[in-house]
Amino acid sequence: MANNVYGDSLIPCSLDPLTGFFRNGTCDTCGDDRGMHVVCAEMTDTFLRFSAERGNNLMDPIPAYGFPGLKAGDCWCLCLTRWLEAYKAGVAPPVKLEATHASVLEFVDLKVLEQFAVS
Repeated sequence: MANNVYGDSLIPCSLDPLTGFFRNGTCDTCGDDRGMHVVCAEMTDTFLRFSAERGNNLMDPIPAYGFPGLKAGDCWCLCLTRWLEAYKAGVAPPVKLEATHASVLEFVDLKVLEQFAVS
């Protein structure tokens, strides 16, 4: 069982839309997850535009992959590097800490994450 940034059991990030590297709703990871989809983030319009401008348009559906497209308010397991990029640009989305994988702490201080905490 994976842990969150508080050392507790990782809770689901989103079941609708269904997220996660394993598409089981949690931001769990493994060695095959090269993108480290470990940050449970609540989408904002600003972040979605930022991501699209960098070549990862999360707003448009991709039916072939069962991807419904995201809108503000949806929660999604983001790649750690994309969240960090958005953080450095001042547009990082809020984070559900109880649903964010503990491995994030190797790269981001908990105090930083807590500044973006959302229930």
